[in-house]
Amino acid sequence: MNSSTLRAHAPEAQRLDPMIRLRQARVTYPKPEGGTRTVLHDIDLDVPTGQFVALVGRSGCGKTTLLNMIAALVEPSSGSIEVRGTTAREARPHLGFMLARDALLPWRTAQGNVEYGLELRGIDRATRRQIARDWLGRVHLGGSERLWPWQLSQGMRQRVALARTWALDPDVLLMDEPFAALDARTRIAVQQEFLELWQSGPQRTVVFVTHDLGEAIALADRVVLVGEGRILDDVEVGIERPRDLESVAAHPRYQELYERFRASI
Repeated sequence: MNSSTLRAHAPEAQRLDPMIRLRQARVTYPKPEGGTRTVLHDIDLDVPTGQFVALVGRSGCGKTTLLNMIAALVEPSSGSIEVRGTTAREARPHLGFMLARDALLPWRTAQGNVEYGLELRGIDRATRRQIARDWLGRVHLGGSERLWPWQLSQGMRQRVALARTWALDPDVLLMDEPFAALDARTRIAVQQEFLELWQSGPQRTVVFVTHDLGEAIALADRVVLVGEGRILDDVEVGIERPRDLESVAAHPRYQELYERFRASI
């Protein structure tokens, strides 16, 4: 048995299009001094099954709130959101969420951290051990299974976090600046590993938040620019796959999109 065991609902998921749908979704918060503050204004957004969408924009523009709404961590004040044809909350078992910080449990080894989500889902010990070892190997950490988080470099820790997320075999990957904490050299290496994983398997739907325009264009199928709680631009990247991150920046389309978005932020 392997991670495909977890995809009991995969055929149904693949038929759903769009995978994510927001209609007039608005998020408001009460102000301490009274009144309300609107964080997201009437967002309309469709994300087709298997598409990789990057959300870019300045800090505080609402992109992380949008991601959290898809994850059912934030409820829309008005409007609607569907994931996999149902409510975001009901779709939670089919989502994987990865943050900028790895959030590894210090009392678990690398393998134990990858197994953690599988354990919560009730996967038997032998199966989750096999899945964890498989995914650690895929992120080039074979032989590191028994290392503790304090024994791992930041790049290795983030690879463990990647393995932990992928081990759950989610239909939708929600990623909030997952490589932001890495130094430049390590970041490129981990980005490339992630891209190769995504391109080589059944392509899950990805919603990826980043401040980095280059990262968004290099990785994604589509870039959505968010500003002041609104969608300001929404563009298909149009660069063929598979992609190599060391050469993609030389592509004319990359340069065109980079200038377009830089002028808008």
